[in-house]
Amino acid sequence: MSRVGKLPIPVPKGVTVTIAENSATVKGPKGELVVPFQRVSLELQDNELVVTRASDDRQDRAYHGLYRALLGNAVNGVSTGFKKDLEIVGVGWRCEMQGKNLVLHVGYSHPVEIEPPAGITFATPDKNKITVEGFDRQKVGQVTADIRKWRPPEPYKGKGIRYAGEIVRQKAGKSKS
Repeated sequence: MSRVGKLPIPVPKGVTVTIAENSATVKGPKGELVVPFQRVSLELQDNELVVTRASDDRQDRAYHGLYRALLGNAVNGVSTGFKKDLEIVGVGWRCEMQGKNLVLHVGYSHPVEIEPPAGITFATPDKNKITVEGFDRQKVGQVTADIRKWRPPEPYKGKGIRYAGEIVRQKAGKSKS
């Protein structure tokens, strides 16, 4: 039995789950997500969502844990949301907000302007910190990774855009012989 799949998903107040044939729609105060699924069945009992699988087949066992995790993320996202933080490390590198768009000054000849997709908001609590928030965990992670791609941390000086708390291993530079 899947350790992840057998755990019931508690549905908090203010969140409604509608189960169709091959998808579940999760609505909450932050937004609405549709989670498609296959080879598993869903039941809503006593404000808990229970995922069960049809057989003990290898593929069914894999889907059991996967869809339980996806549904758990959807319920958590529409109720509380997800947040990821980035840090900019580099002399003169900074970020700022222009309306709802994020503008990065990270060593290019021009500023990089990033427009948030639907359901995502940016915040800059400091000139070197970026916060990405949203109710879809996958989208928050993807947007954060896309921002990081503009200047990934480099191993010699440690300059770049990194996740908050990420440790970048420093390499030794060239040495005289």
